[in-house]
Amino acid sequence: MNLKDHIRSIKDYPKKGILFRDITTLIKNKDAFSETINQIVKKSKNFDFDKIAAVESRGFVFASAISYILKKPFVMLRKKNKLPAEVHSIDFELEYGTATIEVHKDSIAKNEKVLIIDDLIATGGTAEAAAKLIEISEGKVSAFIFVINLFDLNGCKMLREKGYQVENLIEFPGH
Repeated sequence: MNLKDHIRSIKDYPKKGILFRDITTLIKNKDAFSETINQIVKKSKNFDFDKIAAVESRGFVFASAISYILKKPFVMLRKKNKLPAEVHSIDFELEYGTATIEVHKDSIAKNEKVLIIDDLIATGGTAEAAAKLIEISEGKVSAFIFVINLFDLNGCKMLREKGYQVENLIEFPGH
């Protein structure tokens, strides 16, 4: 199955000049979603990790399924002011703005290895912030797995240059 056939592209969303790659068409198709999960599980076996983390919200769709299948704890990296207990917090740049993500301080123990899963990587700002959040928590990033890599925006390249292991399932240009 070609997963690319199940991704919808929307011009000028969320703002002019952005070509948005929409995963809702993939997750609403049971066969495409199942194949995506199977491919992520297969790629995850290349890494040693204790927990799975994902950034709100689309990353949760994939990471929670992987967590269930692999019987690994799931850590939510959430937008600012969404977590009720004490948090570590980090601000970062997006390709179309700025944001803050947080994690509960008790979510990751010292030296725990964390696999980060997300639906898409563009410039890598969110992914790098997620890695920093894991590291602030004294955890270690085992690797990243993305469903989609917007290859010409160089997010995967940037993460690799910083020493992280990175995998993705499919690629599209970002523009």
